[in-house]
Amino acid sequence: MEFLKRTAYCGSISKKDDKKAIVINGWVAKKREHGAITFLNIRDRYGVIQVIVDENSPQDLKNIANSLHFEYCVAIKGKVRLRAKELINKDMATGEVEILAEKIQILSTCDVLPFQINSDKTQANEDLRLKYRYLDLRSGSMQRHIAFRHEFVRAIREYLSAKAFYEIETPTLIRSTPEGARDFLVPSRLYPGKFYSLPQSPQLMKQLLMVSGFDKYFQIARCYRDEDARGDRQLEFTQLDIEMSFVDREDVLSLIEGLFKDVLKKVKNLDIKIPFVRLAYKDAMNKYGSDKPDLRYGLEIKDFSKYIKKCTFDKAKSIAEKGFVRCIAITKSELKEKKIDYSRKMIESYEEVAKTYKNSLFFYMKCENNALTSGASKYFVSIQDEIIKDFNLSDGDVLLVVADEKWKRVCTQAGGIRQRIASDLGLNDKNRFEFCWIIDFPLFSYNEEEGHWEAEHHMFSRPQDRFIDTLESNPGEVLGDLYDLVLNGYEVASGSVRIHDVELQKRIFKICNYSENQARAAFGFLLDAFKYGAPPHAGIAPGVDRMCMILEGEDSIKEVIAFPKNTFAISPMDECPAPVSQKQLNELSLIIKSE
Repeated sequence: MEFLKRTAYCGSISKKDDKKAIVINGWVAKKREHGAITFLNIRDRYGVIQVIVDENSPQDLKNIANSLHFEYCVAIKGKVRLRAKELINKDMATGEVEILAEKIQILSTCDVLPFQINSDKTQANEDLRLKYRYLDLRSGSMQRHIAFRHEFVRAIREYLSAKAFYEIETPTLIRSTPEGARDFLVPSRLYPGKFYSLPQSPQLMKQLLMVSGFDKYFQIARCYRDEDARGDRQLEFTQLDIEMSFVDREDVLSLIEGLFKDVLKKVKNLDIKIPFVRLAYKDAMNKYGSDKPDLRYGLEIKDFSKYIKKCTFDKAKSIAEKGFVRCIAITKSELKEKKIDYSRKMIESYEEVAKTYKNSLFFYMKCENNALTSGASKYFVSIQDEIIKDFNLSDGDVLLVVADEKWKRVCTQAGGIRQRIASDLGLNDKNRFEFCWIIDFPLFSYNEEEGHWEAEHHMFSRPQDRFIDTLESNPGEVLGDLYDLVLNGYEVASGSVRIHDVELQKRIFKICNYSENQARAAFGFLLDAFKYGAPPHAGIAPGVDRMCMILEGEDSIKEVIAFPKNTFAISPMDECPAPVSQKQLNELSLIIKSE
């Protein structure tokens, strides 16, 4: 069909266009009728403009205006005019002007909407939003989020290109290799019984690019992991994949700090401080109860063991003898002038967090009239003055204590309580952004169920030099040249210095209970490549979805992805995953096994 093609965007029209004849294309966002005058708000992705069909307009134009409904797609020809001073709409970017319509062309009509499309976030439930995602994407919040994501990625490309990085694509169909999560498998039609895999990350390919001599690589990479979805995780996701040759950890950390300082200034006008805070893994766990600590607030976790030794609380003493005791003091400084009455119900919610694991102990005490009261205070009467002084407690303050036989468990429990308190007190300000590096991770963790060591990140990460000679003697003490970037309590990037030596790589495989035959079958092409002058190299992979989610103040990455899956890994819009025909199965030599 021939239609009136736009000569201006709805959101770009201003006072300088006064008396100009223009054509706009867009959707009817709002319609109001006042007597003989019809007011239309027309929206495209650039903004909204008011259009008027007044009492002097031809009758056929009035008839068309009267027939319009929400979300009709239209082309409108008219003349820009200034609004009267008292009619200026300060809430609209185009609020100083309007268009007097001369011609309206209906490009397509719209059925009854399943939900109202808002200038901000759609208020429908998530599955309805995902079923009609193409409508949800018209909402103000989704338009802003997708635009932000574009600018975020563009700024990344500009920065890295200026640093002499090449953007190189790696294959989407690769060999299946063990990398932690389940692979998505793609059956081969040409080779029945054999499969491609969708990459969990371009890890091995980017290492091969370093062997190939491309010393600065990046890619906005699509990655796939067959794992349970949640707020900050999807089956398919996007990461900024980076690898560099002839570098060490400091080079990678410095690059990322410079990158995000530049990008956040461009896309959010934020001046972030660099270098970022650095925390060793053990310190992060001890102080914040997490290897992805939220530094927007204090609430530091303290050791409470010495007070347990002096008290009369036998159960706590029994756990402390072979375990660990941690506490969090909620003081006036943490409350930030908020007045909160710590009810029994609120305290019990913290206890539920702590008792996620069995055999742990949780108790609390309040400070009232310079004395410890409530909870377990009767066991600490003789040392209450010492506790009040050491933790700087005053009236209304609360002390929460958790004890457990396992160090990691007690840290995690205290960390969970810390996060719940911050949420209750409103300390996690979404307009504040606090980065930190977590370094000195253990290279290995012990799999209790299977009875062997495995890689904490992945098997291609290099041990710190001081542990290389004694790797096998005590794997649990080995620290890796690993690093995670954390923002507001989320891990937003993970990386490491890589192994580039074949013999060292073989030792790592062996410690991880990966036989030489298994390693040759899965990674033979990488080991062969390392025989041909592999350079020292390192890399990192920030998550694009997660970064955009945090920077846009959202709690789910679905809000910054155009077409995400729901929490059941289903797309309500196109109803995938879906069955395929028997003919397709036959072509792939596949048989579906019934339940």
